[in-house]
Amino acid sequence: MEKKINYLENRKESYKTSINVFISFKYAFSGISYVLKTSRNFKIQLIFAVTSLIIGFLLKISLSNYVILIATIMSVLILEILNTSIESIVDLVVKKEFSILAKISKDTSAGAVLLASINSVIIAVYIFVPKIKLLF
Repeated sequence: MEKKINYLENRKESYKTSINVFISFKYAFSGISYVLKTSRNFKIQLIFAVTSLIIGFLLKISLSNYVILIATIMSVLILEILNTSIESIVDLVVKKEFSILAKISKDTSAGAVLLASINSVIIAVYIFVPKIKLLF
């Protein structure tokens, strides 16, 4: 929790739009870094992503399957970052009070990540199972 507070204190001027593209990239990487440091699910998804890429390399999947695999991985990671963003905004607005609309917002954004994750498993089965069958 203290990490989150320190991070937020460093972003006091985040309401401003950057006129420098390099500073904009710095903010974007800062957001990715924040999710990497604070989100357990993002770390788990990264582990699965790296594992999938290694398996793809070992099974010598085609370049087109690699592109599909990377696009699928990126979609899950992007949605996890958006989920974290939505949850943070909701927490900011409702503070520590229960709100059914806040619950719906958080649940639906988590649902989007879940659907992308299920999709990634389907894609992985489609890509890996035929290659694994050839090994036996």
